[in-house]
Amino acid sequence: MMKARTRMVAAAVGLTAALALTACSGQGASSTSTAASGDCKPSSGKVDLTFTTWVPGMDKVVDLWNSKNPNIQVKFQTGPNGNSGTYQNFFNQIKAGNAPDLGQIEYDALPNFRVQDGLTNIAACQPVSGAQSKFVDWTWNQVTFGENNAVYAVPQDTGPIALFYRKDLFQAAGIPVPTTWDEYAKDAALIKAKGAYITNFPKTDVNWFAGMVWQAGGQWFKNDGSTWNVNLTDDKSTQVANYWQKLIDAGEVSKLASFSDDWNKSFDDGQQWTWVSAVWGASTLETGAPNTAGKWAVAPMPQWSAGDSKAGDWGGSSTAVLKGSKHPYEAAKFAMWLNTDPEALALENKLGGLYPAAKAGADLPAFTSGQAFYGGQKIYDVFKQASGQVDPNFTWGPTMTQTYTDVSDGFGAALGGSGTLLDALKTGQQKTIDALKAQSIPVKG
Repeated sequence: MMKARTRMVAAAVGLTAALALTACSGQGASSTSTAASGDCKPSSGKVDLTFTTWVPGMDKVVDLWNSKNPNIQVKFQTGPNGNSGTYQNFFNQIKAGNAPDLGQIEYDALPNFRVQDGLTNIAACQPVSGAQSKFVDWTWNQVTFGENNAVYAVPQDTGPIALFYRKDLFQAAGIPVPTTWDEYAKDAALIKAKGAYITNFPKTDVNWFAGMVWQAGGQWFKNDGSTWNVNLTDDKSTQVANYWQKLIDAGEVSKLASFSDDWNKSFDDGQQWTWVSAVWGASTLETGAPNTAGKWAVAPMPQWSAGDSKAGDWGGSSTAVLKGSKHPYEAAKFAMWLNTDPEALALENKLGGLYPAAKAGADLPAFTSGQAFYGGQKIYDVFKQASGQVDPNFTWGPTMTQTYTDVSDGFGAALGGSGTLLDALKTGQQKTIDALKAQSIPVKG
């Protein structure tokens, strides 16, 4: 279920400097499009839009729109995963004045586009009037950056996190399924004694680690309207780093490359008893560990304090109207249809594996029935609940590609016995601050 697009792929750090920054402060200069100034009216005559995404099957969804809207035709364009080339293409196209009207942008990449004035504020466009109530609360903050009267994209999909676990193995061993992180650590020792691992620590999936921090209540970035604050080592982030470091030091988690053949085999062979992962992981396990069909179940994320009900997120994206679009009204209309229409949402899930950000999307038949691979459990009930438990105030920074790369390098060193996860966060924090200063973005940390 879209593992390639929710997983951070190593990419050129030069992405964050793709556009020259001019008069950049806080979250960036306001968009100069007509939509931002309050003039967002329907265009006269037939309108042609362009839309770039990498989601499989999205061309069929666009065909559905085109069949129903002869006067607003959308040209579908595909590209590589965002950080594998599409974002860089967007920046180049924005600079050249020939960007598509709409583009898929993941939540953690949106601030980068915002500070570089690459988005159109579509708040004045009638199609998005009252849209906030249609989407899961935290996703709306991701596309508005907490600003009053500003909307820079329409939420598309999400990646709420829960606990995938081998129900059969836990039952056979008489080991309780963990509900807290303390219990998870105790279970890890018991499972290690049986010659297996409770899970794998992912070196390159720093956005997975960010999801753990998100659940714990950490905040890596804040913006007061003029200055960015960077703190990858706040108390909660330090708590999460030290927790996983203990499991690594004890040899109670494996260190395989995520989504590799060996990683898949370890799940298929019963060497991994759990995976703390996003909703899209449901199909990842089904395709990667076919011999375990019927043996998995899903439970809420373990909690830091017994009785809490908090979740993190790993992945998700939006449909943004890029700077320069001559038809912001029609672009906003298509973006809203794409991400709220039941027929469109069903098709996007069937062909592209998207878990919708629209509240009504969670009630589609695909998400309300029992899943055979999970023993008939209605696993999406767990993810629906988790989606409502994600802190809406978590903020991404404007240089996440670079931050992910720097932290990932440190995680690799920690897994190799050189340094710790906390050391990696400290290094990533300083390099992020340096990168922001190099781009003349006001920062403190």
